Amino acid sequence: MTGAATQTRKPGLGGTLLIDYGPLLLFFLTNFLAPVPQEQRIYWATGVFMVAMIAAMAFSVARYRKISPMLWFSGVMVVIFGGLTLWLQNETFIKIKPTIYYLTVAGLLFFGLYTGRNFLKIVLGTAYPGLRERGWTLLTRNWIAYFLAMAVINEIVWRMTSTDTWVAFKLWFFIPATFLFAAANVPMLLRHGLGDEKPAGTPDLPPE
Repeated sequence: MTGAATQTRKPGLGGTLLIDYGPLLLFFLTNFLAPVPQEQRIYWATGVFMVAMIAAMAFSVARYRKISPMLWFSGVMVVIFGGLTLWLQNETFIKIKPTIYYLTVAGLLFFGLYTGRNFLKIVLGTAYPGLRERGWTLLTRNWIAYFLAMAVINEIVWRMTSTDTWVAFKLWFFIPATFLFAAANVPMLLRHGLGDEKPAGTPDLPPE
């Protein structure tokens, strides 16, 4: 009985936020507070980010017996681009990581719609009970547009501002924008059946 309960355990809102956004918070704090020369902080922050992402994945396995597809993807991206940043001592790689992330997710969602397979529904289906096919299609289209817009914004910000400004922008714009965008979709989702069934869990918000 205990094993079965453990296998079916789902993360609540607190667990989701800790796993998805805990590593990002450590990245921000390290970049602004690390007791090293300012030009070295981004590298220390990147290293902490990589370790924290791996720790988040390990925690997810230990606590919930699984790693969500979004966390897998984010973790691999952080390790690859973070590793390149540290190896080559070039902060450009960690700065373009969100752009590549956003474009890849948007591309996958578009490919899914084009081929008749809604990947967003496959990943988040239990988190939006009652949502009809039309609602899933609209939600997917909205997220595609959002990710494309975020990719463009990230490119503009990192190319035209300092590293500290870019990091602050990630903290005070990108994260709140994700939550606000998700909330802005709720009225549309309600019109297309959301809530007709009892929620089965908390949706993953896409960390970049």
